[in-house]
Amino acid sequence: MVNLLKSKRHIFAVLSVLCMFYNPTDSGAVELTEVSFEQIMSGHELVMINFYADWCRFSNLLRPIYDDAADAIAKEFPDGKAILAKVDCDQQPALQSKFHITKYPTLKLMRNGKLIKKEFRGHRSVEAFTEFIKKQLEDPIKDFKNVSDIQLTELDQTSVIGYFDSRDQPEYQIYRRVVTTMQQHKCQFYAGFGESAQNNETGETPTIIARSYNDGQVVDEQTVNRSKLSDFDQLFGWMIALCSRLIREITFENAEELTEEGLPFLILFYKDGDRESIKKFTDVIQKELTSEQEKITFLTADGNKFAHPLHHLGKGEDDLPVIAIDSFKHMYLFPKFEDIQIEGKLKSFIMDLYSGKLHREFHYGPDSDKGKEEQPTKPPESTFKKLAPSKNRYTLLKDEL
Repeated sequence: MVNLLKSKRHIFAVLSVLCMFYNPTDSGAVELTEVSFEQIMSGHELVMINFYADWCRFSNLLRPIYDDAADAIAKEFPDGKAILAKVDCDQQPALQSKFHITKYPTLKLMRNGKLIKKEFRGHRSVEAFTEFIKKQLEDPIKDFKNVSDIQLTELDQTSVIGYFDSRDQPEYQIYRRVVTTMQQHKCQFYAGFGESAQNNETGETPTIIARSYNDGQVVDEQTVNRSKLSDFDQLFGWMIALCSRLIREITFENAEELTEEGLPFLILFYKDGDRESIKKFTDVIQKELTSEQEKITFLTADGNKFAHPLHHLGKGEDDLPVIAIDSFKHMYLFPKFEDIQIEGKLKSFIMDLYSGKLHREFHYGPDSDKGKEEQPTKPPESTFKKLAPSKNRYTLLKDEL
């Protein structure tokens, strides 16, 4: 009798675990819970998550498309390298809170257990989801036979070069995991194996060397501490510090995501092919404004593609390059691009935003005009706020900006 009771308890325990991870339709996206979350993350390299609510009209419109996409991904990657999952936020409030979900549906991307994309904002179709996942799984590391094969493509590029005995080496597997988890970085990644790795500067393998360039010239070189090579978190931290991109290019594809971060924009509008202005802008920010990156987003924008914001500023293609701040209420024009060469001038412009001086002077004229009768003016309205999440696409739980 005692053995029978023990047996029943064992069966009940097994059934409870199976129910926890059971997907009732045996198809479609995998339903995540707070209990199953970590196990699912550790079992798959890439996981897209749909945070939804049953009562949300947009969630219900997406549901069949997303489930069909999950089936397509399962066929494309039968090894489970990538899956599509979903979270019912009404049933899983802890996961909703953990990922700061403020609208439905919200699609996020996890890789190696880390959040790598705050939100997927592409076209919502089976084909689009499938192509996006396939592109994410392309290998970002380029092989080389000789270091001289490495080609520079950007003014401020950093090359991270790994030297390993073979692809099976544990240190290479950690290097690859770190690189595939990186996002919005300014690095290009390379790896050499066997004989290609033997003739490196340190004379040792495995090792990783990073070289930073400016105008094609090496301006800094670092070799990773060997203790970090076998520790994912330590190597990831080193890479983040090395490769974080201080200035980003705004496009119509990423504008919504950038606006949702909620920080004012400092934008350089440039003419196509004008690398010199971008370089000057970059140099000033790196020299004087790195301490402000938690308060303001530094961006470059193609002035031809973003002609509408320029028009609001009273500027056109012939006026490029142009620098402006968009506070999501108004846009403020930096008076003269050449003045960024004056030390502290651009920083002073940003400080005037923080203090309210820009807004005040746009309404009532320069503070230095003592005794002048205040004549209210109207600064140009923000144009980038219009690129924020739309109520025609999401159910918003609160105002985004």
